[in-house]
Amino acid sequence: MSFILRTIARTADGRDIVRSAPIDDSRLTIGRDASNRVHLPDLAVDPFHATLIRQGASVVAESSSGLGFGVDGRATTHAVLNPAHGSELRFGSHVLTLSEEDGTPVVTVAKVGSVAEARADEDGTAFSLRGKLPGKRISAWGFVLLILAACLAWPIVTFAKWEGAKARPEAVYADKQWNAGPLSTAHHGLEKDCQSCHAKPFEPVQDAKCIACHTSVHDHADPKRQVAAMAPPGGFARFQNGVKHSFGYPTGQRCVDCHQEHQGAGPMAATAQNFCTDCHATMKDRLPDTKLANAGDFATDHPNLRPTVSMGWQGDRVMLARLTDASAKREDNGLKFPHALHMSTTNGVARMAISTDGKALECASCHHKSDDGVSFGKVEMELDCQGCHSLAFERIGGTVRTLRHGDPALVVADLRAWGGSGAPIAGTIAGRRVPGFAGSAGGYGPSYGRGVDAPFVKGGACFDCHVIDRTGSSSTNGWHIRPVFQPSRYLKNGWFDHKAHATETCVTCHAGAKASNDANALLIPALDKGVNGKGCRDCHGGENSHAAVPSTCALCHSYHAGPAQPWRPIAGRRDRPAMRRAGAALQR
Repeated sequence: MSFILRTIARTADGRDIVRSAPIDDSRLTIGRDASNRVHLPDLAVDPFHATLIRQGASVVAESSSGLGFGVDGRATTHAVLNPAHGSELRFGSHVLTLSEEDGTPVVTVAKVGSVAEARADEDGTAFSLRGKLPGKRISAWGFVLLILAACLAWPIVTFAKWEGAKARPEAVYADKQWNAGPLSTAHHGLEKDCQSCHAKPFEPVQDAKCIACHTSVHDHADPKRQVAAMAPPGGFARFQNGVKHSFGYPTGQRCVDCHQEHQGAGPMAATAQNFCTDCHATMKDRLPDTKLANAGDFATDHPNLRPTVSMGWQGDRVMLARLTDASAKREDNGLKFPHALHMSTTNGVARMAISTDGKALECASCHHKSDDGVSFGKVEMELDCQGCHSLAFERIGGTVRTLRHGDPALVVADLRAWGGSGAPIAGTIAGRRVPGFAGSAGGYGPSYGRGVDAPFVKGGACFDCHVIDRTGSSSTNGWHIRPVFQPSRYLKNGWFDHKAHATETCVTCHAGAKASNDANALLIPALDKGVNGKGCRDCHGGENSHAAVPSTCALCHSYHAGPAQPWRPIAGRRDRPAMRRAGAALQR
């Protein structure tokens, strides 16, 4: 070792405390900065004042900052010292005594002056304002009382003064510091009417206040049923509920548990997946009477899609039912329409379409998106079918007479009148050509002959596309055409946006249409890939999945809409106006 460093500290009663430490370095730095080997907390000492360097049996004391120091009563900036003879170095109020023990230089550091001065410097009060200010305890209590007065008492007085007021004049109000943040855009009009939601001071918002305005929330507005549906809380959650209960805080499922306000302007934050799955993942276990299946993560624990389809008819009233699975199912829509026949690229239908439109039929030839792109309008005979399936039966001069689609009574009436006397005309229509305008003697459509039954029997204009029976009245000559049911949406409790899937083609998800010869085949996709093409899970996964589109429950579901409407309103939702498509039909 090169040095022995010894420090002497004095207690309040005058006793010395001596600490020694060996130093292996041949250099000892001296200064006010705490990084020095010899730290001297004295303003008279420079941060890096001097250095002691051992050179053989001698020690060289040298100034590092240009400031001098005392050596045996003389001021100097450089000195060569012999530890065996002993020396005394003075730095401000500190004395460094140089001596030797067993050939090793010993540097002893001590502060000179009174015991009171030494203690004042050691405990850091030499420049303290302790004597000028109240003690720590008094100051702490004073600040506590100040905070209570400014942040509790003053806001309470302000709140009590303006309680019940619908609006306040522009001013600074102490209770505004309690505001957690601005309201969402939907609730912006309530920002000056806190009592509209916060009915009582120091109580959380109650569900009754939400339900007073938001009335269409289904069974989620029944607190008892919600509590019964919730999974039992864990250990820490039970502790939290106990704390809440002791302060009168409701512990059941509440509206604000999912819908949090004061998060800033804009729409309310989207509901995270766990807010739904906490109840719905195992709800069947706690509510056996519920009609809802358990639903957890979309990628791994979601029930099959259950589309609502027509299952039959009672007179002209369609009977609807929800299927248990969307794949490989049928509906009864009143049609005999074969998709495969019309989507072929080589048969007679395709050749006729190419001759008139320059290309074979495709999905968009008959299915037209709504203006918002979300859904599709109904296929209409006059706009989508009549370009190929003509209902013309007579030409008078330059006027072509057609049968009235959609009203069998008018069809029968027109054909009776065409017969001349208005009396029923027996027989069937011969020589009907399907479809198109060419081939008849007059150049127009099918030749019906003079039989009012002809359109309704095999080979007739109505028979090939519609389901027909003999339960009609005398006005239709006994014929009855079953109404056609074209649903605008199959998934009544969910939401699907075609516009969001515009990057895909129709047959990506509806591939089964190309091979379907059954008009009643249900061609909508299922959860997983099947005969109809891609399934939902090919792209969508749970909120935390690695799927192309991680999806929360709220992407497709919500309980804020009526049972017959999508959960999120989209402005201008309506079918494409008839005139817009009439022009395209006339150009065929």
